[in-house]
Amino acid sequence: MPELPEVETVKRTLKNMILGRTISSINVHYGKIIKDISIQEFKNKLIGKTFIDIERYGKYLIFIFEDIALISHLRMEGKYFIKDQSEELEKHEHIVFNFKNGGSLRYHDVRKFGTMDLRNIEDVYSTNPIHKLGLEPTDEKMNVKYLKAKLEHKGIAIKTCLLDQHIFTGLGNIYVDEVLFLSKLNPKRIASSLTTNDYSNIIKNSIKVLDKAIELGGTTIRSYTSSLGVSGLFQNELNVHTKKGEPCVECSTIIEKTKVNGRGTYFCPTCQK
Repeated sequence: MPELPEVETVKRTLKNMILGRTISSINVHYGKIIKDISIQEFKNKLIGKTFIDIERYGKYLIFIFEDIALISHLRMEGKYFIKDQSEELEKHEHIVFNFKNGGSLRYHDVRKFGTMDLRNIEDVYSTNPIHKLGLEPTDEKMNVKYLKAKLEHKGIAIKTCLLDQHIFTGLGNIYVDEVLFLSKLNPKRIASSLTTNDYSNIIKNSIKVLDKAIELGGTTIRSYTSSLGVSGLFQNELNVHTKKGEPCVECSTIIEKTKVNGRGTYFCPTCQK
């Protein structure tokens, strides 16, 4: 699944390729990706619009037009391709935005779990799906007070809490494992037992991990790779995730794998007691 650094990489790459391009037509081959409105209304609102900017919040891409925004979530395996209009449509290219003067932006999704929502510009951050999300680690409002208020009454595993995008936006399975390792917290530790220092370390290490991952283009693991010619290199920086059976980089204890709320979880049993 693409996580925040992967989505940030896609955003930055697309900004260099489609800003200033105007949509001349849209082909929809799987309409369930479009939420809340009809396919025809989706087309009517976007045809003739020009891409002005692309933003990102958590794992959402936000395509900005003159008066409207397209909010796209890639879910498990969503990808974007830039292709000539003459190129043959591939099996899993479900929505195609054709550009005036040639070229197209194609949304490719094997599992068809991705979503697209249209919102007026002024409503992007005040309505769903963005409004329901928690703060990103780098948000100026993210601090110990905020995190404590979200976690101090949670009687569930800290990993489960950090994966909850309503609490802490932007961390997926890979990066939560890495943040908890750097913070010396066992992934099964009950969130309500954390200290002020633990909250501080989670914020600090989340920023550290995400900044490094963005710098390296994200993490290419299993099925997710960038469709825009960018391959993530952060997999070379992982301390625990996917490292089952290997020695810990800090203490040489063998890394173990367990499950937390059904998610494969890697940790060092010594560093993360």
